[in-house]
Amino acid sequence: MPPVETPTRVRRHLPTAHAEELLARTRELIREEVLPQAAAGEAAGDFPRETFRRLSAAGLLGLPYPAEHGGGGQPYEVYLQVLEELAAARLTVGLGVSVHTLSCHALADFGTAGQRAAHLPAMLRGGLLGAYCLSEPAAGSDAAAMRTRATREGGHWVLTGTKAWITHGPVADFLTVFARTGAAGPRGISAFLVPADAPGLSVAAPERKMGMNGSPTAQLHFEGVRVPDERRLGEENGGFRIAMAALDAGRLGIAACAIGVAQAALDVAVAHTTRPDAGGERLADQQGLRFMLADMATRIEAGRTLYLAAARLRDAGLPFSREAAMAKLFCTDAVMRVTGDAVQLMGQEGWDASLPAERYLREAKVLQIVEGTNQIQRSVIARHLLGREQSAERPAQPRVPAGAVPEAVPGPRAS
Repeated sequence: MPPVETPTRVRRHLPTAHAEELLARTRELIREEVLPQAAAGEAAGDFPRETFRRLSAAGLLGLPYPAEHGGGGQPYEVYLQVLEELAAARLTVGLGVSVHTLSCHALADFGTAGQRAAHLPAMLRGGLLGAYCLSEPAAGSDAAAMRTRATREGGHWVLTGTKAWITHGPVADFLTVFARTGAAGPRGISAFLVPADAPGLSVAAPERKMGMNGSPTAQLHFEGVRVPDERRLGEENGGFRIAMAALDAGRLGIAACAIGVAQAALDVAVAHTTRPDAGGERLADQQGLRFMLADMATRIEAGRTLYLAAARLRDAGLPFSREAAMAKLFCTDAVMRVTGDAVQLMGQEGWDASLPAERYLREAKVLQIVEGTNQIQRSVIARHLLGREQSAERPAQPRVPAGAVPEAVPGPRAS
C-alpha cells in the first residue's frame, strides 16, 4: 500500500493556513482509518460505514457548504484536494464523499431557508449518508427520459418508479430523488428529499461490479412512496436544472478522484521501479521506463491543474460547465492510461491481486462512466464550442475574419 506522502506527490498550494491544517488532518485520518483497511475491505466487499462516521465528525462530509448549517465553508479548490487525497487511499471513500456532497447539493443550493435549517445540519455533520437518484434502467445518459413519476395527492407527492445504479443505495440515510411531475422532457421534472426508510421504498440486491466492491450500488424501487410537499426542492417542474447544476459540480469531484487514483498508481510504480534487484540494478534506470514514468506524472499534473482551474471559476461565481466537462473527460481518461501503465511497468506484480496496482486499474474504468460518460462530456464541450450553450449573461463572441486581430475582440471566456 503506498504511503500518503511520497516524493512523487506535488506540493499543495492551498489558499489559507486553515486549509493547510485541514489537509494535514485529512492525511492523519487517512493514515489511521482509511489505508489500514483499504485492501482487505475492497477484497471482502465491506462498506466502511464507520469511516464515514469519522469523516462526518471531522467535518469532511460537508466541506463546500456553509458553516452556518454545519458545513466546512471551504472553497471547491480546497474540497477537491481533500477528495483527491481520500480517493488515493481508497476510491470507495473518495467517491463516497463526492456522492454524498452531490446528494446535498439540491437542498443546499435550491432549498428554502426553512428546508436548509431543518435538514442540512444532520446531512452535513450528523453522521448521515446520502444518495443521488437520477439514473434509471432506461434513462442513463438521457436523464430527461426518466419515467419515475411523482403525482400530487393533497399536501403530498406519491413517487412510483425505479432508479438504477445508485451509489450508497443500500446504505444511505436520505435520497435526493428526481421524478417526473409534468409533461415529457426536461421541463417536467422535480426534485425531492426522501428519507431512506420511507414506506414503499425497497432496495434491490447490490450490483456485481469489476471494481469498488466496498461501495454498494443498487436499484431503488419506489412503490407509492409518499413525500410531503415541504420536501420538494426548488420549483415544481424545475428539477432538471437542479440536476444538471449538481452534475457540473459533481464532475469536478470525479475528476479529483481520478487524479487521486492515478497518483496512487504512480506511487506504487515508482516504488517498484526504483527497488534494486540482487545485482543492484533498478528498472527505473532504463530510459524507456523512465519516459513512461515521466508521461504518467505529466498527465497527473495536467489533470490536477485542469480540475483546480475549473474549481476556481466555480469559487469565483463564474460559469464552469465547459471546464467541468473538460476536467472530468481529461482526468478520467488519464487515470485509465496511468493505471494501465503502472500495471505494465510492474509486470507480474502489477497483475498480482494481492497488490494494489490491479485494483487501481479496475477501479479507474468506472470513473469514465459515472456523472455522465466521457462521450457525454465531449458532447457538452462541443455544444459550448458551437454556441448552443450561450446564456443571456454571455452573448456570443463576434466572428472575426481569419488573420484579423482587432483589439476590441475579447479573448476566450468560460462557458
